Amino acid sequence: MKDEKSGVTQKEVGGSSDKFWNPRFWDGMTMGAWARAAWKGGFRFAPSRVAMAGIISGLSVVNSGLTFGQKLFYGGKIRRTALKSDPVFIIGHWRSGTTLLHEYMIRDKQFTFSDTYVCFAPSHFLFSGPLFRPWVQWLMPAKRPMDNMVAGLERPQEDEFALCAYGLPSPYLDILYPNTPPIDPDYLTLRKITPDQRKHWLDVFEYFLKTLTVADNKTIILKSPPHTGRIRTILERFPNAKFVHINRNPYTLFPSTYTLWMKLAQTHGVQHPKGIGLEEKILSNFEEMYAAFEEDLPLLKPNQFYDVSYDELVKEPVALLEKIYGTLEIDGFEESREAFANFASTQKSYKKNKFQISPEIQEAISRRWSGYIQKYGYEAP
Repeated sequence: MKDEKSGVTQKEVGGSSDKFWNPRFWDGMTMGAWARAAWKGGFRFAPSRVAMAGIISGLSVVNSGLTFGQKLFYGGKIRRTALKSDPVFIIGHWRSGTTLLHEYMIRDKQFTFSDTYVCFAPSHFLFSGPLFRPWVQWLMPAKRPMDNMVAGLERPQEDEFALCAYGLPSPYLDILYPNTPPIDPDYLTLRKITPDQRKHWLDVFEYFLKTLTVADNKTIILKSPPHTGRIRTILERFPNAKFVHINRNPYTLFPSTYTLWMKLAQTHGVQHPKGIGLEEKILSNFEEMYAAFEEDLPLLKPNQFYDVSYDELVKEPVALLEKIYGTLEIDGFEESREAFANFASTQKSYKKNKFQISPEIQEAISRRWSGYIQKYGYEAP
């Protein structure tokens, strides 16, 4: 299928088809969080998505009640809890392989992580999980909408969706309103927000991590592409955090990212995505994210950062993980070697999406992402 707006030909794209009963990222929002999100888009719901917005509105009432229950039973414990250690962050552009690397590293039982249910319902998962997880799991699709990765409530998920559900500003609200101007673009890197806004973001983020620690008192390993441009801010609160960055061929990243945003908007948006402005959004977000990333790298000590390539992860995953553990000075690799190898064996038959891009898009990538291309030695197809 060719999208004339993007110059992207989707030759072979996997993923699940949307069903009306599938959970949406916004289903775990409280009334206040949902009201703010709906207001930011001017309540511009497509007629065919009014029912979806109505369901989310109804669920927000339930979520507010469950959030009150969690605060009542767990609030004090969450506030008193200290993290076992500063987190490990997997970072990199969307579609670079962050999910696959996350899937590998969570096989190490010394880590805990935010799964899909946690990110859907961050404000009450401790309280509601035992009752609601089995029912919500039954409604989940078997695969993610944009590729052939397995989906499920127990699968690792981006913590950015949890922050959205809390009601924090996030560029991910563009998924909700794909046909409006960008929402909260300054929160991509947190560079342009005020000190008070940054402190509030960090306070909510830390509260979320404390809640995860109450559930499972282990080192937390997270993955979320926006954190690629937020290293400086993260270090303000977690100075000993460790970062694993994954890079991938940018001529693959662009069409795959285009499909990601279109598929997510089709599944989780209250508007039918037209793709208007999406090409420029992908190009400019990449530039902004990696400008901040390169600026922040000198802040990290040698044992806080490791850079890997997607190709190496696919080709020699266990050997790569051994290098990551050695560089970041993380103990326990040998104890998890077998688990890593077992997971690697399940990935041999994985079928990747296939795309073709127009000469115009290829030229724009070569010109505007040249620093990344030169740094990692990629070539145009």
